[in-house]
Amino acid sequence: MSGREWARHWRYEALPGLDLLSAHYVRHTFARHAHDGYVVCAVTGGVEEVGLPGGTVRAGRGGVVMINPEVPHTARAGRPEGWTYRTLYPSAGLVAEIAAETTRLRGTPSFAAPDAVDARACALIAGVHRAAEAGNALAADSLLRHAVARLLRLHGAPAALRAPAGAGARTARRARDVLVERMADPPTLARLAAELGTSPFALSRAFQDAYGMPPHAWLTDARVRRARRLLEDGVPPAEAAVACGFTDQPHLGRHFRRIVGVPPGAYQRARGRTPGARADLPGARAGQGSVVRPARGRRAPRAGACAAPACTAQERTRRPS
Repeated sequence: MSGREWARHWRYEALPGLDLLSAHYVRHTFARHAHDGYVVCAVTGGVEEVGLPGGTVRAGRGGVVMINPEVPHTARAGRPEGWTYRTLYPSAGLVAEIAAETTRLRGTPSFAAPDAVDARACALIAGVHRAAEAGNALAADSLLRHAVARLLRLHGAPAALRAPAGAGARTARRARDVLVERMADPPTLARLAAELGTSPFALSRAFQDAYGMPPHAWLTDARVRRARRLLEDGVPPAEAAVACGFTDQPHLGRHFRRIVGVPPGAYQRARGRTPGARADLPGARAGQGSVVRPARGRRAPRAGACAAPACTAQERTRRPS
């Protein structure tokens, strides 16, 4: 497995409601963050270590990791050689549509288990990527729906009902609303707590209980989410950084890479229909921020083929987070 880190985070216009990430990471680590949609990834080489509220999952080749919306998590290499994977980010609406058509789940669908060994699902996820890369919309859409339906049938469950919000949860929600409204110039923890009529420690505990991370980490994640939307609308990275409350473009870039997995510029170029663009990450031999294109004349692999020579096994251990 190569020591060079690379990643491509992109969107195939023929498949609305879906983002795709294919990457090989060695030293890169994902800071704690969450998504408003689902995460479904197939590990095709090495070992990925994912930190979840219920513990740590180690997924090896042939392993599929499934994360529900708004579940905070981290990710890093589980071995010195890193990990390679292909990830699907289907929207909540898309997963709900597939669940309604193919399962008997009622209410909001969720994955009851965060990981599984599933060679067939691995091949389907890889096939979605390969078909999208080849511009085969029919195959990509078909494979996507089969992959999600299979995982829902095997590991799906209705989302757990939330307990009635107590005083702490209500305070956390009010704090979140303030941070969203004043994202570019947020108050200190002490001032925010005073405005809400509580203490800094009580507010921090309530926020952690409600959202799985402290207010400052949640704010950074929210800023990056807003920056993604601005970049998708064509706003230059430097302007997006200031609009979201980052000091400058490098400040945005550091946090953006730790949450999204690619630099802001590469993220924006990939949504500007740059064919086959792949960003080498900082520290890669090809140079920071460079774009690597597939060699001319290279034939696209057939849709449905697995991304690795074999998708057959998973190394998995759990320990308390």
